[in-house]
Amino acid sequence: MDNGVMTNNYDGGYTDGYMEQEEEWEREGLLDPAWEKQQKKTFTAWCNSHLRKAGTGIENIDEDFRNGLKLMLLLEVISGETLPKPDRGKMRFHKIANVNKALDFIASKGVKLVSIGAEEIVDGNLKMTLGMIWTIILRFAIQDISVEEMTAKEGLLLWCQRKTAPYKNVNVQNFHLSFKDGLAFCALIHRHRPDLIDYSKLSKDNPLENLNTAFDVAEKYLDIPRMLDPDDLINTPKPDERAIMTYVSCYYHAFQGAQQAETAANRICKVLKVNQENERLMEEYERLASDLLEWIRRTMPWLNSRQTDNSLAGCQKKLEDYRTYRRKHKPPRVEQKAKLETNFNTLQTKLRLSNRPAYMPTEGKMVSDIAQAWKGLEIAEKAFEEWLLSEMMRLERLEYLAQKFKHKADIHEDWTRGKEEMLQSQDFRQCKLYDIKALKKKHEAFESDLAAHQDRVEQIAAIAQELNTLEYHEVGAVNARCQRICSQWDRLGALTQRRRLALDDAERVLEQIDLLHLEFAKRAAPFNNWLDGTREDLVDMFIVHTIEEISGLMDAHARFKATLGEADKEYQAIVNLVHQVESIVKQHQIPGGLENPYTTLTAHELMGKWSDVRQLVPQRDGTLAAELRKQQNNETLRRQFAEKANAVGPWIERQMDAVTAIGMGLQGSLEDQLRRLKEYEAGVYAYKPHIEELERIHQAVQEGMIFENRYSQYTMETLRVGWEQLLTSINRTINEVENQILTRDSKGITHEQLNEFRASFNHFDKNRTGRLAPEELKSCLVSLGYSIGKDRQGELDFQRILAVVDPNNTGYVSFDAFLDFMTRESTDTDTAEQVIDSFRILAGDKPYITAEELRRELPPDQAEYCVARMPPYRGHGAPPGALDYMAFSTALYGETDL
Repeated sequence: MDNGVMTNNYDGGYTDGYMEQEEEWEREGLLDPAWEKQQKKTFTAWCNSHLRKAGTGIENIDEDFRNGLKLMLLLEVISGETLPKPDRGKMRFHKIANVNKALDFIASKGVKLVSIGAEEIVDGNLKMTLGMIWTIILRFAIQDISVEEMTAKEGLLLWCQRKTAPYKNVNVQNFHLSFKDGLAFCALIHRHRPDLIDYSKLSKDNPLENLNTAFDVAEKYLDIPRMLDPDDLINTPKPDERAIMTYVSCYYHAFQGAQQAETAANRICKVLKVNQENERLMEEYERLASDLLEWIRRTMPWLNSRQTDNSLAGCQKKLEDYRTYRRKHKPPRVEQKAKLETNFNTLQTKLRLSNRPAYMPTEGKMVSDIAQAWKGLEIAEKAFEEWLLSEMMRLERLEYLAQKFKHKADIHEDWTRGKEEMLQSQDFRQCKLYDIKALKKKHEAFESDLAAHQDRVEQIAAIAQELNTLEYHEVGAVNARCQRICSQWDRLGALTQRRRLALDDAERVLEQIDLLHLEFAKRAAPFNNWLDGTREDLVDMFIVHTIEEISGLMDAHARFKATLGEADKEYQAIVNLVHQVESIVKQHQIPGGLENPYTTLTAHELMGKWSDVRQLVPQRDGTLAAELRKQQNNETLRRQFAEKANAVGPWIERQMDAVTAIGMGLQGSLEDQLRRLKEYEAGVYAYKPHIEELERIHQAVQEGMIFENRYSQYTMETLRVGWEQLLTSINRTINEVENQILTRDSKGITHEQLNEFRASFNHFDKNRTGRLAPEELKSCLVSLGYSIGKDRQGELDFQRILAVVDPNNTGYVSFDAFLDFMTRESTDTDTAEQVIDSFRILAGDKPYITAEELRRELPPDQAEYCVARMPPYRGHGAPPGALDYMAFSTALYGETDL
């Protein structure tokens, strides 16, 4: 309602309109005489509540202000100022002069007086007098009420709504009907002084009892006089708004001190809640960091170990253990590392936003320490896998060489069996001349055979040497056998030489020789040696890794088969020699003639070996064909892996480029960037089956002992690292965008400001690294209008800026730190001084506070938090248990264990 001599509009600006409003209501029949009665009573009580401070009062508002004396006294009491000295005469002009002094004082307070003069007040005009008093009430009792920058009336109404919101049957929407049942008045008193009224016993059906209860309690305990009549309020369809506002304003001023305490308590609760959450995040970071570093510490010795049982099976088991580690044990740790970085960035952002110092983890648990440990883990993994693969190749080579050594040694020992006894025999002394010659030729054949076996002995020694070099696990047995063979070979050489000298001595006596036996011995010995070498080659093992290698073996085998025709001719010729001997012996009946004195070889032995060669040739064909199929299958695996890897690798690179572009803030608003990052994250997880399929192909490749792939530049290791880097980059970028949104919303910066900051930052981030060097930062600040001088003072100012945006002295500035600095230049945050002022209000302006006061004004958990952490007050005259809230508040914003 805006009727009155001067209208406030509840916002501090006064206009005329009281008389015009009254006349309009009278024309429309809306003016309720009950309102005038209520205003008269209420305004009279309000004036008396102030005049009694001067030891006086009024009984009739339209009569007692006519001489202007009590009107001037009222203005002096409520303003605290001294008005000009009043005229003490009783003439009409004396009264008018006094009233004019009062009206001039009202006008000096910013109230524009229109359509009213001192004459109306002196003449006892009730309407004009009520309008004047209402203007005084508005100016000195209601105008200063401010709630969230609203006008006085709206602020007072909002205050009532907030204070009565929790109460049943109370719904304050105006200053007339909402107060008729008295519950709103009772709720206001109970909210601030619950000890005065038992609200649970009140009923909406007893408005008279409610109103009397509220008015009696307010008058007795709050020093608020009865300004309203309960019967008038109940019986008037629409009570007067001015009367109720006047009375409610007294409640507001009575409880203003409690309101300040509540505001102070809320501020402290807010600060403590932020501090408790920050402590929780710090503890969680320390726990996660310790757990991850401990896991890395336990894992590193296993990865660095190069112990093996020197067997291929043991090495394959180690490889399978490593695959299990990569599939099952490491992925949860990758997620834990990402969560750790996310929690750390979120904590630092919250600390900056709450004006707290940056969080420094305990020694050895910095994000850089974790990243360094993780990098060491990845290097150890790569080295461990490379060692495993090389160890498997070495052990495979060792197994092959060991089998080859055994095979050649078996053949050699089989050949040397009985040779020492033969060379030491004295049989030639009982022979005839031709027998001696036969023995000599036989010895010559043996020497040829011995020379032919020299290569095999050298091969055996060379294989043993290589087994020693490669540290074969049974190298002791190999060396012992090799030593026996070499020692025996030396003895054979010496025995052969001695027997030849003995035969040379006997040759002078014995001259006959059987040419056919000699020819057989000459031809049979090399052919037999060829048979032995051929059989050895046909059963020899081989290792190939490509189709080209097996094709080379098959071509060599084909060339060998082409020589079998000539070998068959030689075989037939040698067998024919035996047939000739048998014919001659049968014809001439030579005793012992069938025995060949020149060789121990028989046609039967050659036939058996030749038969073996004919059977081994097709077996060799089958072995080579099976190996060809194996290499063809390996080639298929190479192509399958390459085809999949050549698709996955570029896809990962494209996703990394897209995430990097979004992280540079080049695409839309922060919410758009966050949405797109979430879409990329979902797409990446949806793409994981391709990686798993590639892992399955890679496992088949390793099980096939395939160690190279010329069809693709990508290895499984590079794809694994790329995949993990992509997941980490997405999580880190999402966290950065969320922190930017949190900074923007907390600091109240506009979308245009954020875009301007991002555009300037990106402009000077030439390498697109997401961070600026000091000189780049200086150029960026200058481009945004920040004044940095080129003199010594300007350099000092810039160094102070660097200390804020790069507290750890890393040599670069991230966008989060840059954004935090730019927003802090224009926004307000909680400070230690504000918290100290809030505690001072709760303590009643004392330099200390007690635990009882904290528990009374703060929620239980935060009150106990303060009691546990607030140091004792050491000042003079403090009671026992007094707490130092100033030191506590300062510690919240400085370097402290809190």
